Amino acid sequence: MTATTGRAGRREWIGLAVLLLPTLVLTMDMGVLFFAVPYISTTLAPSGTQQLWIMDMYSFLLAGLLITMGALGDRIGRRRLLMIGAAGFAGASLLAAWSHDAGQLIAARAVLGAAGATVMPSTLALIRTMFHDPRQRQIALGAWGGILTAGATLGPVAGGLLLEHFWWGSAFLLAVPVMALVLLTAPVLLPEYRSTRRTGRFDLLGAALSLAAILPLVYGVKTIAVEGWSLLPGLAVAAGLLLAGAFVQRQRTAANPLLDLGLFRIRTFSGAISVNSIAMFAMMGFALFTSQYLQLVKGMSPLTASLWSLVPSLGVGAAVGVSSALAGRVRPAVLMGGGFLVGSAGFAMMTQVGPHSPLALVLTAAGVLAAGTVGTMTMTAEMVVSAAPVEQAGAASATSETAVELGSSLGIALLGAAGAAVYHHRLDGALPAGVDGEAARTAQDTLGGAATVAAHLPDRLGADLLETARTAFTDGLHVAAVVGLLFALGAAALAYRLMRHLPAATPAPAPEPVTA
Repeated sequence: MTATTGRAGRREWIGLAVLLLPTLVLTMDMGVLFFAVPYISTTLAPSGTQQLWIMDMYSFLLAGLLITMGALGDRIGRRRLLMIGAAGFAGASLLAAWSHDAGQLIAARAVLGAAGATVMPSTLALIRTMFHDPRQRQIALGAWGGILTAGATLGPVAGGLLLEHFWWGSAFLLAVPVMALVLLTAPVLLPEYRSTRRTGRFDLLGAALSLAAILPLVYGVKTIAVEGWSLLPGLAVAAGLLLAGAFVQRQRTAANPLLDLGLFRIRTFSGAISVNSIAMFAMMGFALFTSQYLQLVKGMSPLTASLWSLVPSLGVGAAVGVSSALAGRVRPAVLMGGGFLVGSAGFAMMTQVGPHSPLALVLTAAGVLAAGTVGTMTMTAEMVVSAAPVEQAGAASATSETAVELGSSLGIALLGAAGAAVYHHRLDGALPAGVDGEAARTAQDTLGGAATVAAHLPDRLGADLLETARTAFTDGLHVAAVVGLLFALGAAALAYRLMRHLPAATPAPAPEPVTA
């Protein structure tokens, strides 16, 4: 094992910058395709389900493999795993950029997710290794959390800028020079760490179960939401639940489990993970609606839409500042519960958005929603890292990131599926006369498909189709907003219940068992 001791110096802070770069790229990659959806719909002609898989496959593979990769990094070396992931991510980005059909792009996104799963837990665990002083570690983790927010904000903007001048595949090329820089600098600036306590055979069965539990469950939920009930997706949901139970049982009985389930008896740890995952569910789940609304309902170019999407980030910045200022005086339970209540107000505002609503309403609602949810996440990284023993930092970080990624992915999938189901239902039998056959099926599948069909119709007929499709899309947006509102209200109560034992100004809370 090699690690720094005492207070961090110049090398550690420069090393932190190296760790923040791949973290930025990975979070940007979740949103970089938001404004590319219409272009992908036109070029690759994906079905509605394929379109969701293009958006979600990256996050689901990343979430499914994070625990496995976090535990692997504790064993083989966190820096080594980081470098392996950086090389794989760069190569997969090139494959995704030049995909020729929807299936190939989905496969490339899957490889990106697998490579990303090696990077995310390594960055957070290495911060735990490099920064031993609690105050310095809190600053480093605050920077790491800020990069997560920045990546989520800048991803759509970077995608919009590239789409304004290049083809949709260029959005993937941002990662290549960044990962190359990581490969060059990591051996010099980052320490290596291998746990001396996590020995014995690696739990390959647990690794397989952790991935196998996620994919069929999500596939089933999404397919049922978009296409209605059928036997195959129903069986997939049942299989996913059974495999999830098998994974938990495996971790309880394995001699060398991937994940120490005892961590979840630490209320601070389990509470922070719960808060983060629900916050990402709400924020990322609705980001896709906002980007499509600006482009396909308001008719903005990708660049214009991406620049307007920066406006809500002002609310995020204000929320982070307010949360940091109040953290020493107000209990975390109050701050987190209050943040979710603010986010629920944003969802309520979204239910009032229509095809012809003023732009200010959409941007204000998005800003309030994001401010509330991000405001809850500013204090949780330190809670997670400090609660776990240093030799389990990789697995603990991976567990936290798994919850975050799964929350954001399920948000995109479930809220997106709810909106898609309403859109499909509203257009069933409501298309203007003269739109039939393959054109009708394309228009009814996605709003991007309707825009493509409308561009090839006579002016009046095309305008009627677009108006009908945009109204159906906003109806779906309303349903998704109601679902998000209910989750945000439930999350406010949950955050208060799980964090009410923590006083204000607790930078490194001591482990406490769950009693409720």
